[in-house]
Amino acid sequence: MKKYTNIGVIAILAVILLIGCCTPYTYQVTQKIYVPVYKSTEEFRNSVRQQSPQPLKNPGKIYVYQNYLLINEVMEGVHIIDNSNPSAPNFVSFIAIPGNGDIAIKDNILYADSYIDLLAIDISNPRSMKVVKRLDSLFPNPLDPNNYYMDRNKGVLVKWIIKDTVYNYSRSDCDGNTSPVSPGGAYYEDGSTFRGMDLQSGKSANTNSTGGGNSNIGIGGSMARITIYDNYLYIVDQSNLQTLDISSPSNPRPWNKINIGWNIETIFPYGDKLFIGSMTGMFIYDNSTPWNPTRLCQFTHARSCDPVVANDKYAYVTLRQGTRCGGGQNQLDILDITKITNPVLLRSYPMQGPQGLGVDGTTLFICDGVAGLKVFNVEDPKNIQLLDWESDFKPYDVIPLGRVAILSTSDGIYQYDYINPKDLKLLSKISISKE
Repeated sequence: MKKYTNIGVIAILAVILLIGCCTPYTYQVTQKIYVPVYKSTEEFRNSVRQQSPQPLKNPGKIYVYQNYLLINEVMEGVHIIDNSNPSAPNFVSFIAIPGNGDIAIKDNILYADSYIDLLAIDISNPRSMKVVKRLDSLFPNPLDPNNYYMDRNKGVLVKWIIKDTVYNYSRSDCDGNTSPVSPGGAYYEDGSTFRGMDLQSGKSANTNSTGGGNSNIGIGGSMARITIYDNYLYIVDQSNLQTLDISSPSNPRPWNKINIGWNIETIFPYGDKLFIGSMTGMFIYDNSTPWNPTRLCQFTHARSCDPVVANDKYAYVTLRQGTRCGGGQNQLDILDITKITNPVLLRSYPMQGPQGLGVDGTTLFICDGVAGLKVFNVEDPKNIQLLDWESDFKPYDVIPLGRVAILSTSDGIYQYDYINPKDLKLLSKISISKE
């Protein structure tokens, strides 16, 4: 009996010693936190200003209207440039528009997004603009499109800032793991994973037709979310296609809103069709009744960023992987759309990291990320031929205009003469300011 008692005592002492080894301790982890910044609604809506020409710092989308080139300064506004001589572009003015990413023009009325609002701005005199109408709260805020974190009582969310925050954690080594583990990644203030837009660019595509041949309608690039056909303005947000009546250009009137899916990115008009790019596929809408576009079909692909341009026979789609885009594809897809309700994939071509693109006849321009601008003859879509390759920059979008191609890149705006697409000639470059 005494033997068992001694064993029991030893067991109890061992448990006590083990518990004594499980000493709680604290440690610190520094974690990146995204913090929302707000402006009052009044301040936000009173921030649109005509300014003297400003240096180009962060170029985004590009747009051509008559002899003018308009360049989006990402989330800041629009540069207006006299481009009547592409070899010597001349800055005319700058319109400060908070939260701007997209533009379109009809009859001297500039339509521009401003975070959640749409502005109609008279630019008949580009040195003296006038806001003629504002449509309040027409869009979800691109900085938080699903309204996860916005507090409308604080005004309008205008940016996220990143700050390092130190957290104290407590634990013991009794679980056998004595190494504290940082959660890693980036988080909101409440600890949930960041799901916002691309903070670096704020960029949300379309060598588009000019609205049925109307010279008073401009031409956008393939990354556009706003476009015009006939007397209607079309806008895509993350999940909707909105139609606005602009038969009276200075008085845009919302007509309808169609839910078309999730992760919608771009809109490209060609003829009476709308080609809509999303992260999961391409949608084609019949626009023959402009006020009531109807869905014809969808071509589905793996998750990737997806701008699209088209002509009578073919649609050209670039797929790009990335943090926001997901997926694993970097490629060009060429689709036969002669039977518009049943697009057929003809061939895919591997690329580096393609973004915007533009087509002029049988000449296709592809902005292929760090690989630069690639120019192809696509007369035979199953066997395209490289014509030229400019690789000294990282292009974002391109607009070919019959002879001159305008290119938006990370280091400025380039203009090339492509009368001979096998030998592009640089006409001019607008460099970004280093200040």
